[in-house]
Amino acid sequence: MSAPAAKISIWAGERCACVKIQGRANFHSSMDFNALITQLRERGFTHFVIELSECSLMDSTFLGVLAGIGLKLPRNDCDPDSSCLELRNANERIAELLENIGVLHLFKVSEGTWAPPETPELCAQPAVPASRADLTRTCLEAHELLMAINPENVARFKDVTKFLAEDLARLKGEKA
Repeated sequence: MSAPAAKISIWAGERCACVKIQGRANFHSSMDFNALITQLRERGFTHFVIELSECSLMDSTFLGVLAGIGLKLPRNDCDPDSSCLELRNANERIAELLENIGVLHLFKVSEGTWAPPETPELCAQPAVPASRADLTRTCLEAHELLMAINPENVARFKDVTKFLAEDLARLKGEKA
């Protein structure tokens, strides 16, 4: 039985958005999370605070999606007027995963409370209707990205990516 997707809450200010993740950030929630960040970027948001105090775990697909977003948003001084992805209050297990997978450098990591924007707007989380092929493609792309970022990940994920690529090809064949 797979774990339920994480609950994602969003507070948005002028150019800064806080995304709170509760529960297990897994492959099911990765598509919604990616769609949310894409939507917010299209609306002009450039600074993202990802609040992880209630996030118990991230699977490799979610880590790959998060890393992909981290590559698009440079890690600089991360003031609210700059482009940045900030991870706040990650537990020890998540911090260790980010380090071991070799993606920690893509983020500003911080601890402590975060004050939401003065006039926060609570945004609705977009629900991404995902077919099995869409989900498989997201998982495959996330793992390929993790391997591209850190060559040590090739040994970790080569079998997973091979299986996902074969499964995606089979799903595309069924659709045709």
